[in-house]
Amino acid sequence: MKVPASWLREHLELSEDVTNDDIATAFVNLGIEVEGVESVGEITGPLVIGRVVEIEELTGFKKPIRYCRVDVGATPDPESGEEPDPTKPPTNGIICGATNFAEGDLVVVALPGTVLPGNFEISARKTYGHVSEGMICSARELGIGEDHAGILVLPPGTADPGADAREVLDLADTVFELTPTPDLGHTLSVRGLARELACAFDVPYGDPAHREVPEPEGEAWPVRIEDPEGCRRFVLRRVTNLDAGAPTPWWIQRRLLLAGMRPISLAVDITNYVMLELGHPLHAFDTASVKGDLVVRRAKPGETLTTLDDVERTLDPDDVVIADDSGVISLAGTMGGASTEIRDDSVDVLLEAAHWDPASISRTARRHNLFSEAARRFERFTDPELCAVAVEVAARLLRQYGDGSIRPGRTDVGNVEPAAPITMPINLPDRVAGVKFERGVTVRRLTQIGCKVSVGTADDGTAVVTAVPPSWRGDLAQPADLVEEVLRLEGYDTIPSVLPAAPAGRGLTPTQRRRRSVSRALAEAGYVEVLPFPFVSPSTWDDFGLADDDPRRRSVPVLNPLESEKNQLATTLLPGLLETLQRNISRGFRDVALYHVGQVVLPGSEQTAAPDPGVDRCPSDDELAALERAVPDQPVHVAVVLAGERRRSGWWGKGEAATWADAVQAARLVGEVSGVDLDIEAAEVMPWHPGRCARLSIDGRTVGYAGELHPKVVEKLGLPKRTAVMELDLDAIPVVDRKPAPFISPFPPVLLDVALVVDTDVSARSLAAVLREGAGELVEDVSLFDLYEGEQIGEGKRSLAYKLRFRAPDRTLTVEEATKARDAAVALAGERFGAVLRG
Repeated sequence: MKVPASWLREHLELSEDVTNDDIATAFVNLGIEVEGVESVGEITGPLVIGRVVEIEELTGFKKPIRYCRVDVGATPDPESGEEPDPTKPPTNGIICGATNFAEGDLVVVALPGTVLPGNFEISARKTYGHVSEGMICSARELGIGEDHAGILVLPPGTADPGADAREVLDLADTVFELTPTPDLGHTLSVRGLARELACAFDVPYGDPAHREVPEPEGEAWPVRIEDPEGCRRFVLRRVTNLDAGAPTPWWIQRRLLLAGMRPISLAVDITNYVMLELGHPLHAFDTASVKGDLVVRRAKPGETLTTLDDVERTLDPDDVVIADDSGVISLAGTMGGASTEIRDDSVDVLLEAAHWDPASISRTARRHNLFSEAARRFERFTDPELCAVAVEVAARLLRQYGDGSIRPGRTDVGNVEPAAPITMPINLPDRVAGVKFERGVTVRRLTQIGCKVSVGTADDGTAVVTAVPPSWRGDLAQPADLVEEVLRLEGYDTIPSVLPAAPAGRGLTPTQRRRRSVSRALAEAGYVEVLPFPFVSPSTWDDFGLADDDPRRRSVPVLNPLESEKNQLATTLLPGLLETLQRNISRGFRDVALYHVGQVVLPGSEQTAAPDPGVDRCPSDDELAALERAVPDQPVHVAVVLAGERRRSGWWGKGEAATWADAVQAARLVGEVSGVDLDIEAAEVMPWHPGRCARLSIDGRTVGYAGELHPKVVEKLGLPKRTAVMELDLDAIPVVDRKPAPFISPFPPVLLDVALVVDTDVSARSLAAVLREGAGELVEDVSLFDLYEGEQIGEGKRSLAYKLRFRAPDRTLTVEEATKARDAAVALAGERFGAVLRG
């Protein structure tokens, strides 16, 4: 919502020391978002009022072009200083492409030398065969609105030609663009915003809704409410003998323009003006077009309505409508019908103000994609007590500027129950905020927002405050709402931020510490943590090549997904990580290493639906147990994805491409940080490459897989060749709470190598474990450094070469002792696997 500062200040007694920046800051502190603060009407040079004397239509051009003679007032001759002849007013010839003005109209003229907003300087120039001595301005060119469809035409008698337009039109102002929160519906009006500022600055406030409304003398028009749920109050006021074609006064046009609305006609402009000022939308019916009594009801199946935007709409039985004997004539609270539109020849008008059900209006607006300014306010709750005041203000303005006559009758049907009183301990705001407010703050703040407040004592002797919310605050329904108002007006910044003291003996659990350690270790190894989208599409499993009975296909659907195609909770972290990899590759990154630690959702084969125990009582033990059973398993997984070069190329030499071995090493790193040794052996499982996939297990139980993606999956997903991934079930790895201090021997090691020939089905890890076992306590490390397969060692055989590091903790180890331990290790390998030393 846009609102000029001058309009707000009109209802407040603000001192001159309060700047517009102070007002913007106050809005932010009140919880009203300030999208922008714009100074308008900053124009230098000769900007004057002009009267169009003559219009010549120029032909031969693709668009309408007019050459206008405009009376810009009598000004002294700049050289001689002589006053001009008033009987022969000077005129300027101006080229203009707009056609919405006629001879005799008053317009705003920027003479040569004027600088308009945007640093747009006006000068005399020859165009279309004529010299244009200035420019006739639109609202947007003057910086007071966005309408550029036509020239700004002023009402007759606004000023004489030659008058300074800046002073006549009061152009200079500051406009606030605000976005109130949905619960503060009253702030979609000058009335509500001014009240909020009055609370912020503690200054007197003049409510524009405080008007004397005469008692009705009969009905303005017969009305029946058949749907009291959709409409609780309906008010009509009738104005006759109206000159609907009369011009809207400039002061109303100006406020509408600054608020971002385009002036249309007197009746429409006045209803829009009242809506902006008071916050209650109005609608005007052409009385001559209304056939019979008005009826407020729900739409009937098959009914249609052509709205004011000339769109024929098929109505829904849930839509609240206003109808007469001819059918539906208005979509209640959203937009009127074209059949009863006010025209320039209308002389009899019915002004309508009603209190509509916010939920009904919200559904109608979304159903028809018709988010009008009226619907925007009605769906946030409007003041039901304001109906009679709003139509009275509009009727008086039509009488004043349209020479209309207000009929004595007023229709006022329906009944709105007053708000229920709310009682709470008077110190509840203090307890919630943890702040000791000054005495009387709660009563003062609740009174400022319009509540009727009384203080009493509860049965237990505690002081309580009872507040009756004002009619314009439908959002106040419970003590928490009153507490929020007190804290909001006192200022959230006055509530100190105090970190609670951590109780002794508590902290991170071993599982939490392990998760952090795993994340830190992967980051230190060069991986970048990402937070991928946690939802997947059912087609993902086809892209992964999963079998129909694969348990990863059994996922939990999301009833209201953020993306309609991705409506399942992920059973693996890989889809999100690979999608993130795709996005990085498309942005030009070629060498990528990503990781994520997060939950997956794994429903059981017989997952039960969650019961609904209700909120009227505490759930029973059986109901709580049923709820627990209905929640699927959500273990924490860790996954990595690599593509491109793991070690970058550069001036230092050629890099090294990421391979399946890097994915396996990432798994080893997770195991090392977790304090466990992962068993690694070849496996075949999609979406991994059948010959480059490792199964990761602990004590025979599979906890994950690592390796290179299957070429078909890579091609299907558009990933780089040889993309490698790893995924581990972190919760399946036992938590090892190990805190021993590391022991470093001060004695030198003995390094020996050994190359053994074994069958190709013997894994390098199994052979290394046997060598470690056979070497005994003296061996410190066993690491593979070479693998050979060829004719020299025979078919079905391969050579595995290991480095063995021996060291004694208490003495310098001799070569003889190390050799003896090595021989024992080789002997055990021969016994277990038939290994022989390679010659």
